Amino acid sequence: MTPTGLSTKASTTAKRTVLISGASIAGPALAYWLHRSGCAVTVVEKAGALRDGGYPIDIRGTATEVVRRMGILPRLRDAHIDSRRCTFLDADGREVASLTPRAVAGGVEGQDLEVRRGDLAAILYAMVRDDVEFLFGDSIDTLDQSGQGVDVTFHSGKRRTFDLVVGADGMHSSTRKSLFGPEEQFHRYLGYCFAVFTLPNTFGLSREIMMWNTPGKAAALYAVGDDDELYAFLNFHRPEPPVDALRNPDAQRDLVAATFAGAGWEIPGMVEAMRNADDLFFDTAGQIRMPHWSSGRVALVGDAAYAPSFLTGQGTSLALVGAYVLADALAANRDHTAAFAAYERGLRTFVTMNQALVDNGAATLFPTTARALEQRNTKLRDLVTLPSATAQPAHSTLTLPAFAPMP
Repeated sequence: MTPTGLSTKASTTAKRTVLISGASIAGPALAYWLHRSGCAVTVVEKAGALRDGGYPIDIRGTATEVVRRMGILPRLRDAHIDSRRCTFLDADGREVASLTPRAVAGGVEGQDLEVRRGDLAAILYAMVRDDVEFLFGDSIDTLDQSGQGVDVTFHSGKRRTFDLVVGADGMHSSTRKSLFGPEEQFHRYLGYCFAVFTLPNTFGLSREIMMWNTPGKAAALYAVGDDDELYAFLNFHRPEPPVDALRNPDAQRDLVAATFAGAGWEIPGMVEAMRNADDLFFDTAGQIRMPHWSSGRVALVGDAAYAPSFLTGQGTSLALVGAYVLADALAANRDHTAAFAAYERGLRTFVTMNQALVDNGAATLFPTTARALEQRNTKLRDLVTLPSATAQPAHSTLTLPAFAPMP
């Protein structure tokens, strides 16, 4: 065994060829483990290059063990943001409570990690770029499983055949759509819309979060370091998703501006910055819930299969753990049908537990009524006096198998 737990025993059969769609987090993580098990891996990514930047993400519990086995834990600790405090404000900008982000999220000090999404993506890419074929600026157009493999036609017009294909292309996965049908049948809307963008740090914030709330509305300024730039977040409750605005950036800006019209604190300036932002990301808070994560020789991993929503804080961790479990199942089973079944058996309960967080209070940071907001504020004030957690919560822990050798 190597230090990562992976056997280097060579396979006596031909290399299994695998195409992965998506080069964010789940895709490169899966590519790493598949390469280690002897597969020939290709990653296709519709963006022209690796996407840098992005909001901070969390790596918790079992996902920390996954990155340790990959050998990248020291680099991620160096990239750890280590936010110092999260200050909650009322409608007029007065302080409600100020406490550590770990106390809010339930993390364990010294174990959980918070890094920029782009930093994690760059580290994962660096791990595999010399061993894995990357096709940037392209995407899958069609999949045909009528033969002994998967015949893939790319948007560029190229055609190739692979033994297996894995969709790691996010919550709005085109791989999932082509294989299982429209997103609507798997998407669970959670009642919130959000806009994320950057703006100049004219507030003097450093490694901290400022969170403003009124019933059904929230705004946050997030300083991930001592940078001149802040991440801004505007979130609001809406009973039904704004279907007409989801593909129309101008409509998104108008909807957010109308929702926050007349709000206090720094909201008017944030809305103005949002209108002029060239990096605005708007979406609904939702989950992907599927009865099965594979069909034939094609499987899904990460948000494409089981997005838990940002309300849980577990999306990245699920992607990393899911990639490991899927790769281990494929390494242990030459038959892909058995491998995909083992993947689901090994991960389904963990996914269900994490997705259930939204039903068990994970959305309480964004109350929709005055009474719920006051209850949340009371809990926050109580948290100030509570000791830090010393054990991982159940939803963040899964017993990982030692990585199997190729059969």
